Amino acid sequence: MPILTVEQAINQALHEEMQRDPRVLVMGEGVAKSRASLLHSFGAQRVRNTPLAEAVISGTAVGAAASGLRPVIDLLFAPFLTYAMDALVNSAGKLRYLSGGQHEFPLVTLSMTGAGWCVGAQHNHNLEAMFVHAPGLKVVMPSTPADFKGLLKTAIRDNNPVLLFTDIGLLHQAGEVSDDTEFLVPLGKAAVPRIGSDVTLVSYAKTVGICLEAAQQLRETGISAEVIDLRSLKPLDEEAVLRSVRKTGRLVIVHEASGLCGMAAEIAALAASRAFDALLAPVVRLTGPDAPVGASWALEQASVPTSAAVVQAVREMLPRTAHAAEKPLTELA
Repeated sequence: MPILTVEQAINQALHEEMQRDPRVLVMGEGVAKSRASLLHSFGAQRVRNTPLAEAVISGTAVGAAASGLRPVIDLLFAPFLTYAMDALVNSAGKLRYLSGGQHEFPLVTLSMTGAGWCVGAQHNHNLEAMFVHAPGLKVVMPSTPADFKGLLKTAIRDNNPVLLFTDIGLLHQAGEVSDDTEFLVPLGKAAVPRIGSDVTLVSYAKTVGICLEAAQQLRETGISAEVIDLRSLKPLDEEAVLRSVRKTGRLVIVHEASGLCGMAAEIAALAASRAFDALLAPVVRLTGPDAPVGASWALEQASVPTSAAVVQAVREMLPRTAHAAEKPLTELA
């Protein structure tokens, strides 16, 4: 399989879906330049630069979707989504329900988020939980180039509005990506990039890599960590999380967004309400702070979870295990 960066995988997915379905069009701030290959292939009618006006872009896209087109809009940085909240939340997310299913709203919104480029708080703010909370919207946040391609293609084909967040620190990460034009990754299906038996590490986007690093470090001390990559935040693969927690008895949830009312809180509640009898230790959440992100590299990096923090959390969790004698740690082969 070819090796592509996340950025290339996104462009490949867009090209394939625009080639497959003439109703797909791309609109956004600077897309004719940033995605020049699409402009060359499909022309200015289907690849449209827009004013720097997120409310106008999203409102136009909602109308286009209601009219039978399948728009993909690029709003650049996630904080700019706040300008588009009315169209995305009040219109795209609700009108299919309010119409009794008479209308479809196949709208995909792209935006970048997270630490890595030192762009400051007005450009770096992880807002994914806001949109998970909005009825009618679907939210995906992949960690690998292959998943970016497969999830974006699936999102474009979905008849509901989907937001795809690109963790900016992953933009130039490379990996194998299928060149099959029918390569799809289903929404609502988590991946398990590492199998383990002593503790479950749940994450998404850039912090999946942090969890994998931590799992490798833990392995060297005889602790077997299973890593769950959610990929899709809504719909959420609850069964994948519960299955793993019931196996390991311990849960650490890691993400860069603020912990207050975030995905980690939802997953912790899920484990407590549906797998409480399997828990051998309190659930641990490792998240970003409830504060604007600093623009300097040092301040930005100080606000994100690290593999060392994950390792420490797991090690501190183990002595508190109430039934450690019933579930000994397993040495990995």
